[in-house]
Amino acid sequence: MLMFDAHLDIALNAVDWNRDMRCSVDDLRAQERALGMTDPGRGGSTLSLQELRKAEIGVCLTTLLARQEKEINHTFGWTTPETCYAMAHAHLAWYRAMERAGWMRMLKTRGDLQTHVAAWNKDNVKTPLGFILTMEGADPVLTPETIYEFYEHGLRAIGLTHYGANRYGGGTRCEVGLALDAIPLLKHINDLGMTLDVTHLSDVAFWQALEHFGGRIHASHQNSRRIANWQRQFSDEQYKAVIARDGVIGMAFDAVMMQHGYVRGVSKAESLIETAVDNIDIVCQLAGSVRNVGIGTDLDGGYGVEQTPADLDKISDLQRLTDLLSHRGYSDEDVAAIMHGNWLRFFSEVLPE
Repeated sequence: MLMFDAHLDIALNAVDWNRDMRCSVDDLRAQERALGMTDPGRGGSTLSLQELRKAEIGVCLTTLLARQEKEINHTFGWTTPETCYAMAHAHLAWYRAMERAGWMRMLKTRGDLQTHVAAWNKDNVKTPLGFILTMEGADPVLTPETIYEFYEHGLRAIGLTHYGANRYGGGTRCEVGLALDAIPLLKHINDLGMTLDVTHLSDVAFWQALEHFGGRIHASHQNSRRIANWQRQFSDEQYKAVIARDGVIGMAFDAVMMQHGYVRGVSKAESLIETAVDNIDIVCQLAGSVRNVGIGTDLDGGYGVEQTPADLDKISDLQRLTDLLSHRGYSDEDVAAIMHGNWLRFFSEVLPE
């Protein structure tokens, strides 16, 4: 079944991790293991462009991700806004190269989306991966007005923050609110008709963003605190707020978000793919329907198979969700809505004509 994945960091893997994403997952793993690469995530890739095709992921949101870090002794992130800006353009250049090679297709308008889905339904083997460009953390946006430049390049969704605080506000693992520059940036995002990804906002910044932003919102990869009770996940009240604005919430498959008390590099991943179905049930109960839930895997978002559900080896394993949902009593129509329909409806409303 067609799957719409609302959060993948494909260019991060290709550019920052120096992976040839045209290879098979097995080849990527073998290359890194042969080189003795033992850092977390290395030798344990869960996706590639080939594997996404096997997973029947025909449409996705994929990121420009360049987080600013103050220190230089880090393995993730960049020290200045200007370097974040440059790295976002490097990610963009890689997507363009994949378009030239016939592996990917950027979807900028609702017409692009409709045409692409029709092509995928006709031939899902030869059709490139369709992607809507998003930005995870606004660090590359040098000034609020810079968002217009990225929009011209195809950006259609954005989250203000990632981990920690940045120039626009507070993110995961902090309780900082919005910064002053977030207010004009939110206005520009609204004027452009982009959707605001409220994933990774601190609790304080989340509620402030909803107060200051009247446009469309979504949560690309955002699990429940009922399952993993720490700040990265949403409370029921936050879920309800997104539902009230008719946003869609994507279920993530990172053990940090699926297993309470999980510590990266220390804990053993014990959650299962079915844990995501538990999370889907929570959203559906709060919404009273399946309308506001979808998939946003975050697989290979800076980690590997060591940090995925215990029964997930590659992203193609997620096709088992269809049977798991059916066994929970979801109708075929409901399953299709969760796997792709809700996100397709949402972006057919958000994308420009």
